Amino acid sequence: MSAKDSTAEGLEQKIRHQLIKSGERERLKQLLREKLTECGWRDEVKQRCREYIQARGHDNVTAEELVRFIRPEGRAAVPDNIKAELLTRIKTFILALSSQS
Repeated sequence: MSAKDSTAEGLEQKIRHQLIKSGERERLKQLLREKLTECGWRDEVKQRCREYIQARGHDNVTAEELVRFIRPEGRAAVPDNIKAELLTRIKTFILALSSQS
């Protein structure tokens, strides 16, 4: 691992720690849940899970297998505007942190 990678990793850990410590991480998670429900993403993912289970047979699907299958599709299906909103909120949080230092 290069020094640059190590520095970036340390910074990421500090930001993650501050997000958790301040409660902002939970607020962002709640916002994400609400936005995904509002846009129908959650229902879409549930439906894809049901289809996968029906196709494979209920007794032939493990939770881990279902997650491996649905995760890439689910991530790709998150609307860009929701991703952008979360990114903006995170950037704002980081800027506020850096101005406090």
